[in-house]
Amino acid sequence: MPTDLPADDRLPKALLDAIGQRGGTRSFPANAILINEGDSTDSLYIVLSGRVKAYSSADNGREIILSEHGPGEYLGELSIDGERRSVSVKTLEPTSCCVVQGSELKQFLAEQPDFALHLTLKLIRMVRRLTEQVKSLALQDVYGRVVRVLTDMSEADGTQRVVRQKLTQQDIADRVGSSREMVNRIMKELTVGGYVSVRDDKQLVICKKLPAAW
Repeated sequence: MPTDLPADDRLPKALLDAIGQRGGTRSFPANAILINEGDSTDSLYIVLSGRVKAYSSADNGREIILSEHGPGEYLGELSIDGERRSVSVKTLEPTSCCVVQGSELKQFLAEQPDFALHLTLKLIRMVRRLTEQVKSLALQDVYGRVVRVLTDMSEADGTQRVVRQKLTQQDIADRVGSSREMVNRIMKELTVGGYVSVRDDKQLVICKKLPAAW
């Protein structure tokens, strides 16, 4: 049993190499659907390059983004219980994945206790994250949820904070479970107030502490 617990969802290189031998590499263009909600497939997808999002959508086309995954991270592991897929997964940019069939995944779990531990801790983090999302949707207004997304996705850069990932207002709306029009109103007010700005490279900058309420 390893003494150092994994700090994030990325697989250590040794485990990545080992499980990679159980699957094949596939390349996908941007906006390709890897998993459809309700599917009965059981493959595990390990992101080698690019980025994907896990999301759920309604019949009217509205989406809510549940998580994003980059190189070294994996998704689709919930299928090991034999149930249908609970979310959809789409590429955000050209992406390469190692695709491991469900039968190979189960055998790898049995043979590799380090991977079993990594998967367990990943699922714990996922439950904690989704719990926070549910609390946010239930207890915060749209402005509070927007602030939470901007804060969580930004990093310190001198006296400011910068969201490195380029976000459209629709991207933000999909993360907070709101309309793009509402997000547009909030972002416009924050811009006019000098709280946020957009660089020439389209990166969003939080210029000063965001107001507690809007």
